[in-house]
Amino acid sequence: MIPALPGDIFREGQVLNNTWAVEGVLGRGGTGEVYRAKSLVTGRVVAIKALSAGFSGDEGYLELMRREEAMRDILHDAVVRYSDCSRTPEGHVFLVMDFIDGPALSEVMAERRLGTRDLLIVAHRVAEGLVAAHARGVVHRDLSPDNVILRDGRVEGATVIDFGIAKDTAAGAHTVVGNQFAGKYEYAAPEQFDGKAEPASDLYALGALLLAAARGEVPFAGATPGEMIRRKAEPLDVTGLPEPLAGLILWLSAPRIGERAPSAAAVVARLDALLKGAEAAPARKGAAPRPQPARKAGGGRRWLVLLLLAVVLAGGFLAARPLLFPALPLVQPWRLEAAGGEAPRLSGPAPDAASAARIAAAFAAAAGGSPPQDALAPARGMPAPGWAEAVERLFPQLQGLQDWTVLVTDLRAEIAGSAPTPAERDAIAARLAEWARASGMELVPRLAAGPALLMPADLDALLAGAARCGPLTSDLPQGGAPPGAGVAIRGALPDAAAAAALAEALRPALDERALRLETETLSPSLCRIRAAAAGLPEGGIGIRLSEARRPEPSLTGIYRPGDNPVADVLIPAELAATPGAELWVAVEETGKVFNVLPNMADQETRLDRIGQPEGALSRVRVLWPAEDAGLGPGRIAFRVNDRDFGKAGIFAFVTRGPLFDERRPGDESADAFAEALAARRAADPQRILAATQRILDLRP
Repeated sequence: MIPALPGDIFREGQVLNNTWAVEGVLGRGGTGEVYRAKSLVTGRVVAIKALSAGFSGDEGYLELMRREEAMRDILHDAVVRYSDCSRTPEGHVFLVMDFIDGPALSEVMAERRLGTRDLLIVAHRVAEGLVAAHARGVVHRDLSPDNVILRDGRVEGATVIDFGIAKDTAAGAHTVVGNQFAGKYEYAAPEQFDGKAEPASDLYALGALLLAAARGEVPFAGATPGEMIRRKAEPLDVTGLPEPLAGLILWLSAPRIGERAPSAAAVVARLDALLKGAEAAPARKGAAPRPQPARKAGGGRRWLVLLLLAVVLAGGFLAARPLLFPALPLVQPWRLEAAGGEAPRLSGPAPDAASAARIAAAFAAAAGGSPPQDALAPARGMPAPGWAEAVERLFPQLQGLQDWTVLVTDLRAEIAGSAPTPAERDAIAARLAEWARASGMELVPRLAAGPALLMPADLDALLAGAARCGPLTSDLPQGGAPPGAGVAIRGALPDAAAAAALAEALRPALDERALRLETETLSPSLCRIRAAAAGLPEGGIGIRLSEARRPEPSLTGIYRPGDNPVADVLIPAELAATPGAELWVAVEETGKVFNVLPNMADQETRLDRIGQPEGALSRVRVLWPAEDAGLGPGRIAFRVNDRDFGKAGIFAFVTRGPLFDERRPGDESADAFAEALAARRAADPQRILAATQRILDLRP
């Protein structure tokens, strides 16, 4: 245990929520600390992440904490288990989760090189965890070797931690925190540099993570913003890595999402085949068979019997007992996991082979299939007498529960699933409560009632009707979300009243699913322009923001008084080479639109004339550092003042020919610009080849 250090948020011996006794500090960063603590009720050891008081009041960091706490409905051995999110009377927000005893993958790879098979096993475990997370609409966004712990030092125990928690932003941490991005440059997918994170982003990070572990070093992401963007547009360098590892990494980390692995489930399936193939791989063609010494049938067995007899006769039976009865492994915590549904699974320890067989048979009866082979391994460490019998009696209580999951950790049973009706759900809950009372178990039920799955199409009409500020989207997977899953809605809305109205409209469709409105509030003028631009193809273009004194990309778009925002439009080279391709850029702020390209001093918009090659991209600077503004015609620069706070928007359009036939004024009302844009789209739907936008968040 690491002793408490001066200045910690919590002190050693402090009790949180009348339950968790703080034992010491495990780690610390610029936003808070991580502690080891123990339950005064059950003795369970946990890790507690605490935000410093200054960050506990920051909505951005609180949102990241809420995202991680939302993981508590995910029951999978490859994902750290979350319990609760609380605030102390002093204002510190903290998160309780399982304590994973073991080194981070980053520590292991710094000490030794992992073999190909070990890396495939790590990838399989991480991908399994991502399947469980993505099914609940949760994207990790910051997968890296630091966030994969090898439980007990075993690759088979790889466990993913840190889903969306606020990270250290101190100099050198290489971690960025924002409402739409939290990740390390080296492992971030290309789309994350545009503020986007989706399940495919986690697969890219898994590929980069495997590359780092195989080489024993962090992949170089570039020293300048331009180099970062350029490198992210190219495949990772797997030179010298063996197959099938090299091919797996390239498949996971393809720069274009459409060429990347389609899902975490597909990754698991491929790794299943690779690992089974490695186990069953025949000797290489032409390789000489290993010579075996000739012996008579039964000779080895006769030799062993004679040896044991000699030991016994010599009075050494106790010394020989490990040969006859090998010691069972000690398992702590005692953790059994089971799931029904289309892919039943059962894993964990049992006190003996007979108990394992009875539990497996009870599981199979509840899951509707034959008992799995060797699902439960005999081990020592059973938390209490009668534990195996209690688990055996648990499975019949699940009758009528759909898509159920069970996680039993020592004397704590967490059970999730859905019933067709509230009455059936309540009946199941009553049976489980009686089982827990009779068994002496702590029960944590998460039972829902209603349709088995909520499909994206069930929300499409509701979201379209509420879209006043560009499209609204949900994080529902294509296969639907089960009861009890959280549903996040993303996009922008004009005010709090619109958010409340949307939540009310969605309530009947969501039934008992938790709603997370991950929407931002934009001004009515910004909303009108976004609505006028809704549905335009993105075409791979993006806007890179930075600050004149800080060359690294500003992935959050947050600026403070005195900052000098710098903006570059990045266009794929093949799109920029389209005959007649031009660029139009406008900035909306406080109800006005400033047409920055073209402008009164510079009318040139042809991409073949203004674009600067940057690898596979063409770059056009549209907002300049103040010191460069006077070095060329039409260069526009501005600094954030100390009064006009809020959100501004920058919009870029790649067009075939000019966006507008007439010259627009240097500045105009947002209404006039939005009306002109809508009219242009109606008159010539093919004029705009691609469009994108970014938000500048001007804060005091």
